[in-house]
Amino acid sequence: MTGMAHFTIATVAERSADFRRVLWTGKHTQLVIMTIPPGGEIGMETHNHNDQILTFVSGTGEATVGGDRRTVAQGDLVIVPAGTEHNFVNTGANPLVLYTVYGPPDHADGVVHATKEEADAAEAAGQDDPPTS
Repeated sequence: MTGMAHFTIATVAERSADFRRVLWTGKHTQLVIMTIPPGGEIGMETHNHNDQILTFVSGTGEATVGGDRRTVAQGDLVIVPAGTEHNFVNTGANPLVLYTVYGPPDHADGVVHATKEEADAAEAAGQDDPPTS
């Protein structure tokens, strides 16, 4: 890759209505934006091989990480170490918008999933695997 990848990340995240959109994939990390609709959630999951850092752009929600629960809102950052069970639930009336960095990448480069159902189906079908090199 040549050149600089540059994003006005809060603006990019706020403009995306997609559940998941991969913005950039490198050898060791990946940048993803997510929009969780009111009443929606990421779903309880564990990434055994990926650390994850989530930064919340707008909305309100509840973070559960390793059994601990906290309210999250704009400006909050939550770290999920590899192997830790976690979930993020939108508890507000507006979308919960965030960007997350995975290390190493966790999704297919450039993938866009409009809904959680679409994302879950792609993962189940093996269509959302990260690059191998």
